[in-house]
Amino acid sequence: MTENKKIIEAKNVSVQFHVRNRLLTAIRDISIDLYEGEVLAIVGESGSGKSVFTKTFTGMLEENGQISSGSILYNGLDLAQIKSNNDWAKIRGSEIATIFQDPMTSLNPILTIGKQIVEVIEKHQHIKGEEAKKHAIDLMKKVGIPEAEKRFSDYPLEYSGGMRQRIVIAIALACKPKILICDEPTTALDVTIQAQILDLIRSLQEEYQFTTIFITHDLGVVANIADKVAVMYAGEIIEYGRVEDIFFNPKHPYTWSLLSSLPQLGQKGEALFSIPGTPPSLFKEIKGDAFAPRNPFAMKIDYQLAPPKYQVNDWHWAKTWLLDERAPKVEKPEIIQNLHEKMKNLVKKQNLEEV
Repeated sequence: MTENKKIIEAKNVSVQFHVRNRLLTAIRDISIDLYEGEVLAIVGESGSGKSVFTKTFTGMLEENGQISSGSILYNGLDLAQIKSNNDWAKIRGSEIATIFQDPMTSLNPILTIGKQIVEVIEKHQHIKGEEAKKHAIDLMKKVGIPEAEKRFSDYPLEYSGGMRQRIVIAIALACKPKILICDEPTTALDVTIQAQILDLIRSLQEEYQFTTIFITHDLGVVANIADKVAVMYAGEIIEYGRVEDIFFNPKHPYTWSLLSSLPQLGQKGEALFSIPGTPPSLFKEIKGDAFAPRNPFAMKIDYQLAPPKYQVNDWHWAKTWLLDERAPKVEKPEIIQNLHEKMKNLVKKQNLEEV
């Protein structure tokens, strides 16, 4: 596997928030590299720190939050050291853009769709007037807005949720970013529209060759869009690898649990798998493996010492004591054994149902 040039290099990043006179450590010592042109999916339960981590790339942490340690190198610039809004304005949009879960948080309800796209084009591409309008309509067509010329003057409330999300994607593309962060962009949409938006993002990524970070709690989404996957739990990355590594050779019990929770693996008449317990409080110092209290395979050492990073292959690593040569041999749950064959059969079944 040939790697492209590193575009972001995060080293030992920690993020803390001051909450009611208490300190909450939301991100704990994360190190990860992002490469040009790849699609990295960051997955994990709600509250695992996925969105907080990527907000450090655009300076969008809430006022009570700060990067307490580490560096985030982007084209030689340490994003962790940027303090002023003026300096961040040079990064946001034109270098690193974000698509959020709810498009209405990104769109101004009292401005027309066309005006909002044109404003971004004029700011980032230095095109004015009719030329900017033409470019905006071209972008609307590219993201699949029917009758784009006619709908140019509509307001956001006249668009459906899926169409609004397409407009947010068009606005992000108007900035011509090097990196596009997609923060659960399909969660609020129905299944059919989700698939359309995912196909759109994938095709645009291939056309424009921007680097993509895709944030989701749904591993089912990841299979169709990602090159690599970072699995997050309690503010840290606990497993990282190529999408085939994570799906077909996962090593961390938390990753096993996420995969076991895939609705596609559910059997009619049986309850879907759910992970017992709750994540730890991030107000407290975490001792050992944060997942240990919820892990049926936890050993004594899991409650005492944090596991180191064990390299599985050149691209795949996991933080679990089960990979230590002294650990007992444990098989992953039966539901995710032979997952490759199960997923292929599910695709065949879905294709037959669509005929």
